[in-house]
Parts: sequence; structure tokens; C-alpha cells
Amino acid sequence: METIKKHIWGSDAPVAPEDRGAGHLRGAGARSPLFWKLLLVSMACIWGFSFYVVKDALDVLPSFYLLAWRFGSSAIIMLVLFRRRVRAHFNARYLAVGLGMGVLEWAAYSLQTIGLTDTTAGKSAFLTGTYCILVPFISYLISREKLTRYNLGAALLCLTGIGLVALDSLTVGLGDALTLGGAIFFAFQIAMAAKYGQDMDINVLTFWMFAAVGVLSLVSSLACEPAVPASAWTPQLVGVIAFLSIICTCVGLLIQNIGLAHVPSSTGSLLLSMESPSGVFFSVVLAGEMLTGRLLAGFALIFCSIVLSETHFSFLRRGRRARARV
Repeated sequence: METIKKHIWGSDAPVAPEDRGAGHLRGAGARSPLFWKLLLVSMACIWGFSFYVVKDALDVLPSFYLLAWRFGSSAIIMLVLFRRRVRAHFNARYLAVGLGMGVLEWAAYSLQTIGLTDTTAGKSAFLTGTYCILVPFISYLISREKLTRYNLGAALLCLTGIGLVALDSLTVGLGDALTLGGAIFFAFQIAMAAKYGQDMDINVLTFWMFAAVGVLSLVSSLACEPAVPASAWTPQLVGVIAFLSIICTCVGLLIQNIGLAHVPSSTGSLLLSMESPSGVFFSVVLAGEMLTGRLLAGFALIFCSIVLSETHFSFLRRGRRARARV
């Protein structure tokens, strides 16, 4: 447990910028890529559950107001935990990259959250998951990350599986279009985290990202949304906000950003897209949705896409070569 804490939280002492990049995270005792891949999948499953939590919260709170609380609270937590690092890295480069990531994240979550008011949780999960197709291309453009046929094949296979799992109709409404726009911004944010997280302190970048999303959401709420009455703040709603702020945002996005500094962005986006089938899984377990052949086929395709991304199906080629020698 102490080793994991050191990887995520690190030392609270101020350090030079050049000593806090990915090299620090991969230093003595650093975990293998498999460790970070498993963490990314775990957080994707939790985010799948959060689709239904957010859907319920939006029945009470306006979209930007919810985002302001969610990310503003997370920014305060991050500042308390990493105040010395934030002070040590208070410079133009960290501000530009961190706030830039925040603008992308704010646009993504704003479109997704507003879109969720006019679509189903399943369709929102599917359309959000389309970023797994976009990330390999964006990463190639901004950081020249290698683009292979296996990346593209795995992304297409995964998207097909997500479609079978999450889509219950092929109609497209305004909420669907907004959610798809959010997926584009998610793809850019993932590619940026993968690029800059390798040589910059990802904890500090994540703080500035949260702060930007919180401030932009607060300004948008004050400008566009009605005031929320005090009677809306029930113990259940407070619990939902705490879950979204601490688990889904503060812990979840921090783990996402750290994980993306340790695995290729194309692989990371594929693993993160598991939030879509996990959302449907929770609807089967908690809401009584029927487990149909379509769902099972979708889960099988998603599993195959991950196997393709990780192994390139090399075990099949080895099997053919072994049979040929025999």
C-alpha cells in the first residue's frame, strides 16, 4: 500500500521541474505497465456506474452547477494535497498545459452532461466511448505516437462492441449530438495527458485542470442557470456530490492522467472506453435489464479488441507456425 501511495501522491517536498516527470514515476520500485492498465480499467468501471449517478443528480441540479461543485471540490482537495508541488511548479508552461487540459475537459464534460439530459445513459456511454477511435489519430498528430493497423483494428472492434452493448435504437437527437461532441474533446484531453505527463508533474497539471473546469463551470452556471434552493440539498444529494468529486473526479482523473503517462494513449483510451459496457453491466445488475445475446456479443467483441491491442493476436501466428513445422 505504501508503494502505491508513493506512486500516486509522491513526496510533498518541492522539487525541480526536471525531477518530476515520468522518469520519477518510473523510478525505483515503479509498477509495470500492467499495473496502470488494471487501474485504468478499474476506474473505467467506476465511471460506468457514475452515468446513472449523474443522470439522477441532473434531475435536481443544473448541469454547470453540478460540474462546478464536482470539479471545484476536487481542485481544493488537490491543492491541499499538492500545495508544495503546485508552488514549486508555478510557471507559464505548467499554467498553459494544465489550463489547456482544463478547457478541453470542461468542454467535454459540459457537452456530455448537458447531452445526458436529452438521451439515455446507454447511448451516452456509447457515444462517449467513440473517443477510442479518435485518440490514436490525435496522438499521432500532436506527438507522433506510432499509429499501427492493430490500434485502428482494435478501436473499430471495440466501437462495434460498445454499439451492441449500449445502443437500443439508432435514432439521433440533440443530446446524442452534444455527447458525440464531448467525445471529441475527451480524445484531445487524453492525448494531451499522454504527451505532457511523460516529462511534467501530472499531479500539478491535474490540479490546474480541475481548477479550470471548476471556474469555467461556476461562471457558466451564474450566467445561464437559475439558483438552486437550499431544500434541494438532501443527504442523498450530498453523498452523490461527494462520490462524484472524490472518487470519480479527484481519484479517478488523477489515476487516468498518471496511467496515460505509463501506457500508449491508444491503449489507454481503449481501456478507458470500458466505462461504456460497465454502465450497461450495472444496469443489468442493479436495474434488472435483461442480459441478451446482443449484450453478450458486444462484451465478446470488446474483450477481443483488448486482446488484439495487447497481443496483436501473435499467439495465433505462433500456433500456425507450430502446426506448419509439424
